[in-house]
Amino acid sequence: MEKSKKNKDRLILEDYQTEFSYEKKQSNIEVSFNRIAFIFFLFFIITIIFSFKAIYLGTLKNEDKKKITVKSNFRSSILDRDGNILAKSVVTTNVGINPNLVIDKKKLLLNLKLIFPDKNYYSISKKLNGNKFFYFEKKINQEKYDKLILLGDKSLIFEDKISRIYPNKNLFSHIIGQIDEDNIGISGIEKFFDYELKSSEDPLQLSVDRDIQYLIRQEILKSKEIFNNIGSAALLMDVKSGEILSLVSLPDYDLNKRQKIDDKNYINKITKGVYELGSVFKTVTLAAGFDNNLIEPETKFENLKKKIFCAGNSISEYDDKIPRDLTAEEILVRSSNIGSVRIAQKIGLEGYKKFINKLGLLEKIEFDLEEVGQPLDFRWGKCKLATSSFGHGITTTPLQLAKAYSIITNGGYDVKPTLIKKVKKTAGKKILIKDVSDKINPILRKVVSTDDGTASFADIFGYEIGGKTGTADKSKNGVYTKDKINTFVSIFPISNPKFVLLVLLDEPKPNKEYVYTLSNGQKYKGNWRNTAGWTTVLIVGKIIKNIGPILATKY
Repeated sequence: MEKSKKNKDRLILEDYQTEFSYEKKQSNIEVSFNRIAFIFFLFFIITIIFSFKAIYLGTLKNEDKKKITVKSNFRSSILDRDGNILAKSVVTTNVGINPNLVIDKKKLLLNLKLIFPDKNYYSISKKLNGNKFFYFEKKINQEKYDKLILLGDKSLIFEDKISRIYPNKNLFSHIIGQIDEDNIGISGIEKFFDYELKSSEDPLQLSVDRDIQYLIRQEILKSKEIFNNIGSAALLMDVKSGEILSLVSLPDYDLNKRQKIDDKNYINKITKGVYELGSVFKTVTLAAGFDNNLIEPETKFENLKKKIFCAGNSISEYDDKIPRDLTAEEILVRSSNIGSVRIAQKIGLEGYKKFINKLGLLEKIEFDLEEVGQPLDFRWGKCKLATSSFGHGITTTPLQLAKAYSIITNGGYDVKPTLIKKVKKTAGKKILIKDVSDKINPILRKVVSTDDGTASFADIFGYEIGGKTGTADKSKNGVYTKDKINTFVSIFPISNPKFVLLVLLDEPKPNKEYVYTLSNGQKYKGNWRNTAGWTTVLIVGKIIKNIGPILATKY
C-alpha cells in the first residue's frame, strides 16, 4: 500500500512535468504566431489605406486635384496698401506633345492650327519628327483646354502647374522681384520674404499705392522722350513713418515673362544704385552746421573766392554770377560750392563725419529687399571734407538720401524706410535738435519759390514744395565724364512735411526744342543746360501735379 502510494505520487509528478513541458512549447508557438499575425494585420491595414487613397485621388475632379497641388506649392498673395493684388499663385495648365504617341501627324497639326493659328508650325513639325517630349503651349485658357481635350489625342500631355501671375506686369518689377521654376524667390520681395510667402496663407500687404505708382511711372517714362536719358528712378516716401508709397526704376521688365537679365542698367536704381549725387549734399552740410549750433541762417560768409585749390585740384562755383558775400541761407538757395566748403570747414572733420553717420548715409542700409547698394569707402581728410560738402567724391544710394532728407525736415526723428504697410505709425528716435528742421525747411522752400533758387519749375501752386537740386558728373572706370546724374529731392508741404519725392535721371541730354513754362506763365523754348534745375525738377513738378489730388484725399 505504501508502495502504491509512492507510485501514485510519482505518477502525479510525472504527469505535472509532462503537462508543464507541453504548455511551455505551446506558449512559444502562440507568441510567434501572434507576432506574425500582428505584422500581417499592419501591412493589410496600410495596403487598404493606400488603396482607398489611390481610388479617392483617381475619382477626384480636376478642380479637387488642383486644390491639392495648390496647397503643396502655395505662395501667398502680395497686395498693395489698398488690397489690390500685385502677385498671386494660380493653377495653370501646360500642354506638351510626346512624338512617340502621335498616330497621324498631319491630322494633329491641322487640328492644332485651328485652335492655335498663330504658332510656328514649321518648328513644331520638326519637333514632331523627333522622339523627345516638348511643350506646345503653357498656361492655356479654359476654352482652348476644352478644345484640346475633345481631340482625344493621346500624344497631347496635360500638366497642371502652380504659376505666379503679376496683373500689373512691369509696374512693380523692381519691388516684387521674381521666383524660379522651383517656386523659390530669387529677387525682390519674393526673395526677401520667401519663407513667409510659402509658410502662411495670409497675404503680404505692402505700403505701395498702385495708382500713385502708375502715375509716377508714366511721368518717368515721358522724361526719356524729353531728355533721352538712359535710365531713371523715383521714390515717394512718408517722411515720418518711412512707408514707401512708390518706388520706380527704369528700365523695368514684365514679371510674367520669367527671364534672366544681365544688363546692369536694369538694377534697382533707388536701392542698389550707388552714386555721387552732387549738390543735394549741400542740404546735409547746412543741417550739420545747424545741428552743431555753429551757424544760423543769417550767418555771413564774406569774401568767398571764385576758385580754391586742394591737393592740386581746383574747386570753383558752377555759376560765376554767385556773389562773393553770402549768408548760410543764401549758400543753399544759390547752391554755392565754395560757401558749402566754408561751412564744412567751420564744422570740422570729426563733427561732419559724426553728422553724416547719424543720418546713415555711408553704411549699407537695412531694408526689405536684398538688392541694396553699399556706399563706396574712402579716406577722410581735409580735401575729402571740402569736396563732400557739395556732394563730390562721396557716394550713397537714393534711398539713403531720401531717408536723410526725411530726418532733416521731419523734426529730426529717425526713419526706417519700409515697403511693408504699418499697422501702427510711431515716430522714431529723435537724433537731431528740433531747430534743424525749423531753420532748414523755409530755406528749402526758397530754393523752389525764389528767382535765386535752382528749382523754380517745381513751384506748383497749392503744394508748397521745397527741395534741393543736384547735378553730378558721372564717373566711369574711375574717370569723370561729361555724362550727368541729375537729382532733385523735394519735400511737401514744406510747412508741415509729409512726403519726400526723389527723382533721378541717368545721363539726360539737353533738349533745345522743348518748350518750358516758367512759374509766371512765360514760355521758354530750348535749353543748352544739362543741370537738374532744367531736367529733373521739371519732371518732379509734373509728378506732384498729377499725384497731389490723390495724396490730399487719401493721406
